[in-house]
Parts: sequence; structure tokens; C-alpha cells
Amino acid sequence: MSRTSLVLAAAGGSAALLAAAFAFQYLGGLAPCELCLWQRWPHAAAVAIGAAALARPGALLPLLGGGAALATGGIGLYHTGVERGWWEGPAACAGGGDLARVSVDELTAQIMAAPLVRCDEVAWQVLGLSMASWNALAALALAALWLAAARRARGA
Repeated sequence: MSRTSLVLAAAGGSAALLAAAFAFQYLGGLAPCELCLWQRWPHAAAVAIGAAALARPGALLPLLGGGAALATGGIGLYHTGVERGWWEGPAACAGGGDLARVSVDELTAQIMAAPLVRCDEVAWQVLGLSMASWNALAALALAALWLAAARRARGA
């Protein structure tokens, strides 16, 4: 495959994963948790990097795209660990805090502002893997495409 084809496949893969996430959210009614939202940002960056890489030759932009893919993959792996109880997630995902030092009004405000979706609960899975796990696997494949594009740019 040419560098251009690899960049299109990698950036297109991130665009497809973003589209799927939005479809699950807006068409399927599956609200994202905080970590789900975090996983979207590197995909958006990869799409933008892909557009820039199509306009500018070289290996730097594909390497940056690979970094974005690895970032969302890392977040997906972290999220998988939170879902499986291997470690705790961010406080924004599960609530918590020191209730002894919080007034009733502050507690009410925290409850009203708390996210409705917990990061430590699997909302959807297929073949035993959650959306976070699938995102991590897909991101690793996309990172391989980005790195192949960088190699093509260097003539390797």
C-alpha cells in the first residue's frame, strides 16, 4: 500500500470509530462515561492529522497519527481495567469523596452534577469484550497502519 492509502485507512478507521461511538450514543441511546469521552479525543486528533498528512508529505505526521492511535488505545486499556475491577478509575467516573466534610447543599449539588454513566460498568459487549476493549484493539491496528505510512514516507 502507498503512504496515502495507509494514511486514508488509518484516519478513516478513527473516523469510523468516532462515527460508531456517536451512533451508539445518539441512535442507540447508550450514553458515554467519562473515559469513553476521553477515548474520542485522540481519534478526532488522528482524523485531523490524517487530513494534514494527505496535504504534506513526510513521516512526521504519520508518526503523530500513530501517537494519537496509541493514546486512545492506552485509554481503552485503562478503561478496560477499570471495568474489570483491576484498578480504580477517576473520581468523575464513580462518584465518591469525603462525605463527612460536605454539607447537604454541596452533596445535593454533587449528586445533581454527577455523571449518569459509571466507568466501571460495562454497558455493551460482544464476544466478551467491552467497547473500551474493542477500541483498544482497533487503535493498535490503526497505530500499525500509521507506522507503516511513516515507513513508506521514509522509503523503507
